[in-house]
Amino acid sequence: MPKNGSPKGFADVTLLDTLSPEIRPLKPAVGVDGHRARLRARFLAGGPEAIAEHELIEMTLFLALPRRDTKPLARALLARFGSYAAAISASVPDLLEVEGLGEAGVVALKTVQAAAQRLARAEVLHRPVLSNWDRLIEYLQAVMARERIEQFRVLFLDNRNRLLADETQGTGTVNHTPVYPREVVKRALELHASAIILVHNHPSGDPSPSVEDIEMTKEIKHAAQALSLVLHDHIIIGNGQWLSFRKTGYL
Repeated sequence: MPKNGSPKGFADVTLLDTLSPEIRPLKPAVGVDGHRARLRARFLAGGPEAIAEHELIEMTLFLALPRRDTKPLARALLARFGSYAAAISASVPDLLEVEGLGEAGVVALKTVQAAAQRLARAEVLHRPVLSNWDRLIEYLQAVMARERIEQFRVLFLDNRNRLLADETQGTGTVNHTPVYPREVVKRALELHASAIILVHNHPSGDPSPSVEDIEMTKEIKHAAQALSLVLHDHIIIGNGQWLSFRKTGYL
């Protein structure tokens, strides 16, 4: 035994070592784990405004890529797409072209986009659309503003102007989508809708209506009136801009 009478090796044991794991202070993490811990702590303390765009992408990729340093990937995504919003809205083929991201990383980004769209949709679902116009526009911008091809949607409303369904009726090229008034009206009758709102996007970002947009709207209006359906509006979504046919006098 050592001269102090303690069992062999006891002198090498510190008070810290005798504490239970639950109350023992943790050693500061280093490397990737330390960086992630600091980001999480900053986010929890200061909220979303406390972290930069590339850090938000990093955190999005944490769970998908648990053993990777996601900072280079985050910066690569920002360099290619320009912003966090543009990155999560990018197409799957475009995202897969980013070296090192892989399917797991792509799914993480697209999951965030899907969650944002569903949250926006929840703000308008089962509520009178015409009295929640700002929420409706936010939802439409979330789901359509960054689409790279033209998409035509119809919002089907009940007799209290609550949203029954939001359906994509067609997709096309970067500047044209074929629309068939008869199909729009037929679907409205199937859903027992009382009114509709037409929506399509302009991938160019400019929401100004074309001659074809105006003529198509007139055709659908006439078809709807024949069956006592109300066409409330036709909305064109650009990138950060939108246009209402009713407000601008086209309807």
